[in-house]
Amino acid sequence: MRLVAVSLVSLLTLIGCSSSSPDTPPSAQAVVDSAIVAHGGSTLDRAVISFTFRGDQYRLRQDQGDFHYRRTYTDSTGQTVVDGLTNDGPYRVVEGDTVSLSDEEQSALRTTVNSVSYFALLPHPLGDPAVQPSYSGRDTIDGVPYHRIRVTFEKQGGGQDWQDIFMYWFRTDTYAMDYLSYAFGLAPTDTDTGTRFREAYNVRRVNGVRFADYMNYTSDTLSYDQMHQYPTLWTQDALELVSRVEIDSVNVRSLPPSDS
Repeated sequence: MRLVAVSLVSLLTLIGCSSSSPDTPPSAQAVVDSAIVAHGGSTLDRAVISFTFRGDQYRLRQDQGDFHYRRTYTDSTGQTVVDGLTNDGPYRVVEGDTVSLSDEEQSALRTTVNSVSYFALLPHPLGDPAVQPSYSGRDTIDGVPYHRIRVTFEKQGGGQDWQDIFMYWFRTDTYAMDYLSYAFGLAPTDTDTGTRFREAYNVRRVNGVRFADYMNYTSDTLSYDQMHQYPTLWTQDALELVSRVEIDSVNVRSLPPSDS
């Protein structure tokens, strides 16, 4: 699958990114599209992805835009809880019974399930119509050249955190996403704000799809409009390690045509 992905990326490069002269930035959309292909995006269009994250079980079902994400865990009372998110909205099932949720609980459920799913599947979610990519420049990190892509979101379809800003670094040769940064809490009512920088490690392929774990860093000195400086601070060992973001027991099953 790796050879197939690289071959498809080369094709996209020929028709998109490499048509520009060295002084002309490539199309941000072409870079994103190439990255999605390189990471096995065609498989994720119709698939069931399962993994464990911090002790919770996740099952993500995607079918050409229709999705059903589930998080299963044991709560503080020992009960089995399933938090679900579909195109129609969030829901919760406790010990087999569907329970009603307040607006605040729905928002918290949506944020948790969606954020874990989003990061696990990157860069595939960048194919969403609400994504607005722009070419931000080129960087060389550890001697490797990267495209730097800045991503914002349209309000319509961009979710409740549509004001967040992301930045991605894709290798110029393979379009692998080795680093990313994001700013959160940018809405006027937000009180929890900050930026993060993630470095991919433990990169592996499961059924042709590229997955990675991440070292999660931050810097108190960088605001949302300075995230492009993160690679420089990273090479200088000037960042604070916040956490490790690891997904375990990853499995990918392609959906057959008859799956409902």
